[in-house]
Amino acid sequence: MASAERVQIRGNGVSVRVRLTPKGGRDAVEGWETDSSGTSHLKARVRAAPESGKANAALIDLIAEALGVSRSHVAITGGEKARLKTLAVTGDTSALVARLENLGAAK
Repeated sequence: MASAERVQIRGNGVSVRVRLTPKGGRDAVEGWETDSSGTSHLKARVRAAPESGKANAALIDLIAEALGVSRSHVAITGGEKARLKTLAVTGDTSALVARLENLGAAK
């Protein structure tokens, strides 16, 4: 599947959909998945519980580390209280797209 379908280029960064599993036993990015509507998203799990924003904070830490960017460059822009979230990551768009694609390949 083409990266343009998975990752949206937005101004000074990218936007990506992530399906988060809180209390997942470990912190990990598990690759790309396509739902029944044909929308691709990155699967991630964190140990943190979905209370008081702990799982969201853990997701931001996980994605920032996986992409090699500062935590301040990652923000949840949609689905803050849902499992399916939209994240915005600022930085070099071509490098971010390549790193996101590699995250999916390293299942």
